[in-house]
Amino acid sequence: MASGFANIGKIPELRRRVLFTIALLAVYRIGIFVSVPGADHTVMKQYLSQAGGAFLGMFNMFTGGALEQLSIFALGIMPYVSASIILSILAVIVPSLRALQKEGEMGQRKINQYTRYGTIALSIVQGLAMAFAFEGMVSNAGIRVVSEPGWSFRLMTVVCLTTGTAFIMWLGEQITERGIGNGISLIIFAGIVARLPAAVALTWQQVTMGEIKPLFLLVLAVLIIMVVATIIFFERGQRRITVQYPRRTVGRRVFGGQSTHLPLRVNQSGVIPPIFASSILMFPGTLANLGIPFMDDLAAALNRGAWIYNTLYVAGIIFFCFFYTAVTFRPDDVADNLKKQGAFIPGIRPGRKTAEYIDRVMSRITFGGALYVSAVCLLPTFLIQKYNVPFYFGGTSLMIVVGVALDTVQQIESHMITRHYDGFTGPGGARIRGRRARA
Repeated sequence: MASGFANIGKIPELRRRVLFTIALLAVYRIGIFVSVPGADHTVMKQYLSQAGGAFLGMFNMFTGGALEQLSIFALGIMPYVSASIILSILAVIVPSLRALQKEGEMGQRKINQYTRYGTIALSIVQGLAMAFAFEGMVSNAGIRVVSEPGWSFRLMTVVCLTTGTAFIMWLGEQITERGIGNGISLIIFAGIVARLPAAVALTWQQVTMGEIKPLFLLVLAVLIIMVVATIIFFERGQRRITVQYPRRTVGRRVFGGQSTHLPLRVNQSGVIPPIFASSILMFPGTLANLGIPFMDDLAAALNRGAWIYNTLYVAGIIFFCFFYTAVTFRPDDVADNLKKQGAFIPGIRPGRKTAEYIDRVMSRITFGGALYVSAVCLLPTFLIQKYNVPFYFGGTSLMIVVGVALDTVQQIESHMITRHYDGFTGPGGARIRGRRARA
């Protein structure tokens, strides 16, 4: 493993990509500490610790502590995620957007442009809501977060937060294009991991004070290891469908006749469903801050940890698992490509029957993957709430961290292998590849 990491420095392009990614993530972390003018971040920290609630605590976690710092990055990357959700849904409904998806790279560029516009629009709305929320926050000592509320502060906050989100979006796109891994996912990853030292220190403080027994701390550590192992087990899981290519004779030589497989991931959507579901459940809180009628009651009912929140959260995860898989993986296109190549699945007729078979298999493993994602995201939350453990790494956070880490390491290993270097496990070692699963 150590020699595998050492090989990264021997490949100039990979070394540049890794250093570029680290540099931009460092810029993101530095920007966390640039506060919005007119607000006191020390009072904000007191407010979050005293009356912040689960909603603001979760939002602060996803932004890497930017909310408690009243940073220009306080909105995080969530407006971009929300805009992506809206565009994905519209692509299913609007024929012109669906046609853009089929135009390859040029169509994807146009969709990305629309996503950027949507991100700016949502940032303006959410930034205004956050400005009103800041003005209404008062610590237990009676000190206001915003000393001079008014439209001058609100407009300045909207400009700062919108600019911050646009800059984060640009950082993510630059990492994806010129760095290593998915930039947006890595920014979320960096924000969550940045909270780990504080969470561990707070947990250890309670152990030393006797509020948490050492035996329970050991049980908690074992639980986290088991959850991580479960995530790795399912994230690498695949259902492999056998595909047969016919023999072809060219002159005196015979080509083809080979048997390969079509890999279908158990969790095709990755970490997208919990992020999308969390983003949607946070939206009523944003509308409540704008003073929209009936939103206060809805936001209170959707308090994190309540049974309504958990039920809608699981329903959202299952929905987005199927929805994102349906958007990104089209059995009809796969079956059509196989038919054009003369390939077939043994025992299944080419064309429509092949598409139906692939869709049936994909639906089964997606349902299993959705249940796995729901269990991983909720089970640690139940245990943490029951025993009042101040640990920020719930199931959603662990899944994001482990999933993004696996994908990034796999991309690094692919760069190394294509340049005739051994992977992280050394010569003869096992590659980071999918694990076969049955459905």
